[in-house]
Amino acid sequence: MKRLTTIENKKKSLSQLVLKPYKFKRKLSFLFHSKMVVPCVAELSDPVNDAMVPRRCSARIKNLKSEQEAQRERQRVRCRSNDDSVLEKKPKVYKKSKVVTSSQAQAPNNDVTVSTVDNDDVTITNVAAPNDCTDHPVPETSLNPQLSGNGTEKSSHARVTETIRRFNKHYLHFVQEEEIRCGRVQADQKTKKNSKSKEAEDDGKRSSKRPDLKAISKMISEKEVLNRERIGSLPGIDVGHQFFSRAEMVVVGFHNHWLNGIDCVGQSAGKKGEYKGYSLPLAVSIVVSGQYEDDQDNYEEVVYTGQGGNDLLGNKRQIKDQVMERGNLGLKNCMEQSVPVRVTRGHRCVNSYVGKVYTYDGLYKVVNYWAEKGISGFTVYKFRLKRIEGQPVLTTNQVHFTRGCIPNSISEIRGLVCEDISGGLEDIPIPATNLVDDPPVAPSGLTYSRDIICAKGIKFPSAPTGCNCHGSCLDPRVCSCAKLNGSEFPYVHKDGGRLIEPKAVVFECGPNCGCGPACVNRTSQKGLRYRLEVFRTPNKGWGVRSWDYIPSGATICEYTGLLKKTDQIDPAADNNYVFDIDCLQTMKGLDGRERRLGEVSLPGYWHNDAEKTSDGGPEYCIDAVSVGNVARFINHSCQPNLFVQCVLSTHHDIGLARVVLMAADNIPPLQELTYDYGYVLDSVMDREGKVKQMACYCGAADCRKRLF
Repeated sequence: MKRLTTIENKKKSLSQLVLKPYKFKRKLSFLFHSKMVVPCVAELSDPVNDAMVPRRCSARIKNLKSEQEAQRERQRVRCRSNDDSVLEKKPKVYKKSKVVTSSQAQAPNNDVTVSTVDNDDVTITNVAAPNDCTDHPVPETSLNPQLSGNGTEKSSHARVTETIRRFNKHYLHFVQEEEIRCGRVQADQKTKKNSKSKEAEDDGKRSSKRPDLKAISKMISEKEVLNRERIGSLPGIDVGHQFFSRAEMVVVGFHNHWLNGIDCVGQSAGKKGEYKGYSLPLAVSIVVSGQYEDDQDNYEEVVYTGQGGNDLLGNKRQIKDQVMERGNLGLKNCMEQSVPVRVTRGHRCVNSYVGKVYTYDGLYKVVNYWAEKGISGFTVYKFRLKRIEGQPVLTTNQVHFTRGCIPNSISEIRGLVCEDISGGLEDIPIPATNLVDDPPVAPSGLTYSRDIICAKGIKFPSAPTGCNCHGSCLDPRVCSCAKLNGSEFPYVHKDGGRLIEPKAVVFECGPNCGCGPACVNRTSQKGLRYRLEVFRTPNKGWGVRSWDYIPSGATICEYTGLLKKTDQIDPAADNNYVFDIDCLQTMKGLDGRERRLGEVSLPGYWHNDAEKTSDGGPEYCIDAVSVGNVARFINHSCQPNLFVQCVLSTHHDIGLARVVLMAADNIPPLQELTYDYGYVLDSVMDREGKVKQMACYCGAADCRKRLF
């Protein structure tokens, strides 16, 4: 856990630092704006500190813990309009909440089986397509409130983010199931290569229900989907929001069909008294993805081909006439009743598992419709939609332009102040840019290091025996490293290796394992995989962003620096780049931390270590003030897109675990990379023991307004 320094008599406050999933502490880069031009080289001697913040006062934290207990009693509220039971709210500080949704959400067809992975542009076989218009009742409005870090109800943006994260977790679980199944089939075929096994061959060719559709069904069964008012814009989904699949749109209630281009409210909704005063069906959302050959898209104005008559084989051809029913009738009713329609555009993206990214472009009104003979000679309905004025200007056209601004080489970079802050140590150069300062300055004060450097007197433990796998670890029932992870691999092979979900600790294969460097259980050891850029921000100092799409669960980088004992940190040095390795405290839920254990097999001696550590706090820390890597430049956000994962690979000492930053979301290009430093408000003291405050400039919807 990253923490701050203070006076000598406050050293024992380390045990009180709070660690939550997705929330970790690090340097405060936005407090200092250097005006000195310093040459950007791989090694500089004079570190530049961005802030002067003391270490925490342990007595203050104890008082905060007492206050939190009192707040648990004060913050009891009614959570359901039709239930007299009183439920307990989450504690005020940084508690992670489950997304609670209406139980009335409707599922798409749960028996869909396909042999491909794209929703729109590939051959789909054995499809039982969902009905064009289903009935989605108006959801309850008095559900369990969700709390943000400042104790207030969580914003709609945060609820959407958490719902999509849950979807990604379920999706990757089902991807792993399919990878294991296919791996076993291939292994069986190799052992029976001399004798043809029709059963194994049929099993290998068998179509499998898509992982994303399984994830939708799982979330519906566990009541984790969002289901809200459906006409018009939805809270938490702004113009320009990008979905990486149609399934994501389903689980947040934005477009409730994983396949159909028109989503509408059906007739039975009116029978239940909902949507009173409307003629049903009503179209509420359309997806323009190039599936129909007669579509015309000029961004501000769309000529949209109605649904029906398409062969669904990806060649965009009509094979029969369309009729005025279901979605087509829904669009006609929207025109007659002046009901706006959400318009989302799909465009190709190699990083999305369906090969597309879907961008919400705002509300449109249906201004006209007609029937005509289409290109293939069959009758099609055409609907002309115009974008409603007064909305944000971001559209898919501008999204395409933004992608065009991503440089392809160093020579195309604007504001370049350093070609590679790593000095050639990383496989992928990390340029630095500055369009803020005048004159522009480069990052300074850092000796770049890819690896942890041990301070004098500190040695890593010897490597464990390791697994006996060969080539790559395939069977979690056999691999001894997988058994430490609860008899499963924490990663999937997809996209070069992705962590399925955050864990207290991940056991990776090490130097004594029989598998090779390509093993999926060595994912975090493979170095940088994405093109990163260090850039100057207007009010937060240096930050980091990526030129590439980053899928959720992907490894970004390890936090490196000088490994020290925590009692070796000089309290008078005002060092803001110290990261405490407190994985053990998190695993045991000590000192107010939210327990994040997961299915791992813990050696017996760890339990004794936990008892020893409960009073003294983390024993080791990483000091990146003068030695470190790109991770030290990553800024704080109250609603981050990264999380910190403790990893054990070269040894099994949890007190010396590697600290790895991983993607919590699917991250589009040029979005700043952030994680939550996790400070408790009013927990930082100055040299005189007074509470110190600092404003937060992250700009998140759930921003706590103060960093501490």
